[in-house]
Amino acid sequence: MAKNLVIVESPTKAETIGKILGSNYEVIASNGHVRDLPKSQMGIDVENDFEPKYITIRGKGDILTALRKAVKKADKVYLATDPDREGEAISYHLSVALKLQDKKYKRITFNEVTKTAVKNSLKNARDIDMNLVDAQQARRVLDRLVGYKISPVLWAKIKRGLSAGRVQSVALKIICDREKEINDFIPKEYFSLVVNAETEKGKKEIPFRFVSGNGEKEDISSAEALNKIVADISENDLLVKSIKQGEKTRKSPLPFTTSTLQQEASSKLNFATTKTMRIAQQLYEGINIKGKGTIGLITYLRTDSTRISEEADASARKYIGDNYGEKYIETQDGNGRQDKGGKKIQDAHEAIRPTDITLSPVKIKDELSRDQYRLYQLIYNRFLASRMANAVYETRTVKAVAGEQNLQASSSKLAFDGFMAVYNPDQEKSENIRGLNELKEGDVLKITAIEDKQHFTQPPARYTEASLVKTLEEKGIGRPSTYAPTISTILARRYITKENKKLYVTEIGEAVNNIMEQAFPVIVDVNFTANLESLLDTIGEGAINWKVVVRNFYPDLDDAVKKAEADLEKIDIQDEVSDEICDECGRNMVVKYGPHGKFLACPGFPDCKCTKPFYEKIGVTCPKCKTGDVVIKMSKKGRRYYGCTNAPECDFMSWTRPAKQKCPQCGSYMLIKGKKLLCANNECGYTCDAPKEEA
Repeated sequence: MAKNLVIVESPTKAETIGKILGSNYEVIASNGHVRDLPKSQMGIDVENDFEPKYITIRGKGDILTALRKAVKKADKVYLATDPDREGEAISYHLSVALKLQDKKYKRITFNEVTKTAVKNSLKNARDIDMNLVDAQQARRVLDRLVGYKISPVLWAKIKRGLSAGRVQSVALKIICDREKEINDFIPKEYFSLVVNAETEKGKKEIPFRFVSGNGEKEDISSAEALNKIVADISENDLLVKSIKQGEKTRKSPLPFTTSTLQQEASSKLNFATTKTMRIAQQLYEGINIKGKGTIGLITYLRTDSTRISEEADASARKYIGDNYGEKYIETQDGNGRQDKGGKKIQDAHEAIRPTDITLSPVKIKDELSRDQYRLYQLIYNRFLASRMANAVYETRTVKAVAGEQNLQASSSKLAFDGFMAVYNPDQEKSENIRGLNELKEGDVLKITAIEDKQHFTQPPARYTEASLVKTLEEKGIGRPSTYAPTISTILARRYITKENKKLYVTEIGEAVNNIMEQAFPVIVDVNFTANLESLLDTIGEGAINWKVVVRNFYPDLDDAVKKAEADLEKIDIQDEVSDEICDECGRNMVVKYGPHGKFLACPGFPDCKCTKPFYEKIGVTCPKCKTGDVVIKMSKKGRRYYGCTNAPECDFMSWTRPAKQKCPQCGSYMLIKGKKLLCANNECGYTCDAPKEEA
């Protein structure tokens, strides 16, 4: 009979660890949390110094019964949940639910599910770190207070079923702010200019791009300026002024953190953040490998550290030397580098890396699913690249003048691939221009062609899941474990929608964000949320009591809720009565909000259940069919657009709101962009100030 009991979260992890430890250990899974705050009520006793009221999670009764039986039989109990705050909290709640205070029990943690790591953790068993438990408890209590106090305000203002969250509300605000930037953006015209010139031999044509007319880099912002530059260049030959030979180094990348893994998996593999984390969890918990048994293939997947253990670093360098050659080994200490922000990183555990560098993706491809293989290959190659030498490019820059205009031609050639032998994140290639190496200072080149192109500046890009994760990390909002659930929550609530990887705000999302900004500006303040994350770190370090943070936070929240409730009574939104008549009972239908935005419903509900789509007219005649009205519609994914009432006969559609005015230059319809009107004809590019009623 096993004398030792090990409790983990997942059955897969239990199976892997069970095979590692053998018959003297029984390994059982708790299937995550066993105790939590109740869903039916807030579960925080505000009057009793914010004491949380934990209950057994519904459906966990049988699991706890099995665990209690195993505890009675065991001489010693090891709590082996994940090595982070949430894992520490799960271990604590298990100790309470199983009454382990009367037993010999210890907490063990390991960064990878391998034989060495698991057995070493048993040698370094410790007590539960209550500071980490309190940090997680503070997060849970703060999130519960925000959610359960503010959500009823949203129900009263918009519709039932909506929710507010401490982190999700900030994420929504960031997306809404970007949407506003895009809507207010006014494109500006500019031109690019390329001058093709050939050597005296006339065999090779070399493209030079315009740099400036005064020695400093400048943009060509108008057709008039372009014509002057072209006229000056046309009257002259091209004189080679200087040639510079150089070397460009591209640094090897840092190993993956949770954030960078999610970003790279999104851009390279087209994985959603939730999918990345799910597959990474499978790789961490264990895969059955022929000849090796069931082992974890990667280290713990929730981390914001780029540190690598000395053993893993030495192993990787040896592997690189044996397989690629000594010159490919990084000469500096890879742990001495930080990410671009240079910010303090949580160094609780390592970066995400393979547990065994000799298990290359090709070797174990048959044991992995397609998605598991692709993600493991990404992690493996990134880690290997992080221990490899920098890539080196040979560069050549030729500066030339034509009249008073400065032009330049540059080329680069990969001299040493270094880490790019295994990992090229941007698929960067050499830019080799034929004939450039033959030029000498003082050479006079004949101009054969001048090519100019018209461009318009582009608005900021809409967020993708990857770029949103990057922004959340840069601003210090949330932690590695929160990025994926935060995004999935606001997607599930239909506050945002995703089309072609881009995130768009829905009408409901806009309404929720407006209320949060008006009534709860502190909650959606990016700096406040980031500072609160720092306070949680301080609790985890044992420097401050968790209840002090909650005590300081709650009064302002409570006052804001009371004020919002009072204001809502004065501005209570009644159902808007429309001119549309109910087909079944003849009443005027009213405007309602649903998961997909507004719709028309009969006020006689539930006796009359007639509903119709709601189309809000914007006072503009359809520019295509000239007979219908332009109305606001919603796409299947909840995104607002403008269409014609004569649809489907008329297929007019615009993502941007049309204006009443016509373009004075080409006669096309105009679009409203903040305080400006922009011609819908891209080739025209006409803009003007919008009338006050349209802006």
